[in-house]
Amino acid sequence: MLSTVQAALPADSAVVAGAALRTFFNIADAWRLNAEQAMTLLGLDSRSTYFKWKKSPESASLNPDKLERLSYIFGIYKALQILLPQAEAADAWLQQANQAAPFSGQSALQRMLSGRVADLYVVRQYLDAQCGWA
Repeated sequence: MLSTVQAALPADSAVVAGAALRTFFNIADAWRLNAEQAMTLLGLDSRSTYFKWKKSPESASLNPDKLERLSYIFGIYKALQILLPQAEAADAWLQQANQAAPFSGQSALQRMLSGRVADLYVVRQYLDAQCGWA
């Protein structure tokens, strides 16, 4: 599910990294994530790397793990925009408690913040099913 982002990476990785990370940081702002939450979603341990990427996204080197994470995050964002056309509602959904099976009363964001790529996949898969794409 890495989409065209990974396919395009070898040809012009700085352009792809810059575009992907600018998109990610815009989504993180819309979702009102703090730096630690954004770092967790990206799978980053280093605050200095996070802030370097935020300041200069084209300087990033995105390995397959980061690309997979970004792909899931972009898909989650897109699905929410389709399911909940009002941006505020779509962005707020992540933080609301959810009784659906994958969440067990937690918010989707809590699930995503486990730090595991698999949990990003679960949220993406849930939303894709809600859209009728699964």
